[in-house]
Amino acid sequence: MSVKRTVLRHQRATVDRAARAVVDLPRPKEGWLRTVRGALGMSGPDLAARLGQTRARVSQAEAGERTGGVTIRWMEAMARAMGCRFVYAIVPEAGGIDDLVAAQAWRKAEALMRRAGSHMALENQALSGEAMREETELLAEELARSMPADLWKDP
Repeated sequence: MSVKRTVLRHQRATVDRAARAVVDLPRPKEGWLRTVRGALGMSGPDLAARLGQTRARVSQAEAGERTGGVTIRWMEAMARAMGCRFVYAIVPEAGGIDDLVAAQAWRKAEALMRRAGSHMALENQALSGEAMREETELLAEELARSMPADLWKDP
């Protein structure tokens, strides 16, 4: 097995493991920063003092989390100040990485087969619907397996 394949397999396992760990973990309406601080019974001024910042900066960060305007670095600092650790992950919406790759490979294969089918039809060599589906499936499997550099370029 090549080094590239080993790295790819490890990366996929890492992402899939993270996806399983955060199943049904919605962000609280008020955000994690405010929720954890409240669960600890820690006031805004207490957290601000631990951070060496103002209460306004804590409020700003809590609001920024809800709107997407807080940095990862600041989330980490606030988590540490509350005795917690910050966890950050990007995971597939549904299924796993293999499912995403397979879906993209299928889209790519369909586009390639449509293009080839158009040329074949011009030469009276068109495939039947079933044959076209089977060839598309074989091509999609090969694309998912070989992961060509242009896999994620939309056709």
